[in-house]
Amino acid sequence: MISVGARAGEARGRRGRKRPPKPIEVQFRTIISPHQLNSTWGRRIYWLVLVGVIVLFTLAFVFPLYWMVTGAMKTPDELAQMPPTLFPADPTFEAFFEAWDLFDIGTLLGNTVYYSLGGWIICMAVDVSAAYALSKLRPMFGNVILGMMLATLMIPAMVVLIPLYVTVVDLGLLNSPWALWLPAAANGFNIFLLKRFFDSIPRELIEAAQIDGAGPVKILWSVVLPISRPILGVVSIFTIVTSFKDFVWPLLVMTDSDKMTISVGLSQTAGAVTQNQVMGGLLISSIPMVIVFFIFQRHIMAGLTAGSIKG
Repeated sequence: MISVGARAGEARGRRGRKRPPKPIEVQFRTIISPHQLNSTWGRRIYWLVLVGVIVLFTLAFVFPLYWMVTGAMKTPDELAQMPPTLFPADPTFEAFFEAWDLFDIGTLLGNTVYYSLGGWIICMAVDVSAAYALSKLRPMFGNVILGMMLATLMIPAMVVLIPLYVTVVDLGLLNSPWALWLPAAANGFNIFLLKRFFDSIPRELIEAAQIDGAGPVKILWSVVLPISRPILGVVSIFTIVTSFKDFVWPLLVMTDSDKMTISVGLSQTAGAVTQNQVMGGLLISSIPMVIVFFIFQRHIMAGLTAGSIKG
């Protein structure tokens, strides 16, 4: 017979032995597993697909600009030739000089810059004040107000076009810069971007300024705005570019030829000139915004991601 002590020792021995760990099953939720991707053919196919997608999307965005540039360098007969040519047979820059005089691009660009800068100043004053109030002053029903502002982004612009035009006519603002500035002053998207950034500003900075005796306006000017330059730059770029490329609304409210914007002025004269001159005018009018993009492209991405991560 086996004694009780022997059985107890055997039981303790079984408990002391560790069971071998179960193998871990790795599950991949991708179409291609990392093992297949790290193989020779997997890497080749991966880079082939990646380069192909990049080239395809690059061509889709760059080709219209290329076609505009080369079209302005062609003669009217070559531009109308079928099938079209990808490269000008005899490149010339005469269409650019002719377009500058025929479209009076100097006056149109001056008007557009004036409207864009004025709209930017008013829009920044309204949007920054609204975002600061919703973020730091915390008014009653602030979330409801913000939700109503964002709800306006869901309404198509054409729906409010007629009531907005009737309002401008009743106020006597036709052919006035205020007809362009006032409707664009409050922008729900800009207010949302600014508020998200203002929310990321530490509350301790605001409280320290309040202890020093600063009021809400002083805090906004001396504390909030200096550290909000990235998002202010992004909102400024969006506002200026939107004002610069707008067409339908300036077409309705700016009917005088000497007060038209560049987009409206080109469309009004396009039927009386050749196609290569139209291409030249379009290229000249697009140069300012291309320059603005290349100068401030770093600020666009920095401002869009600013305030998205809290430490």
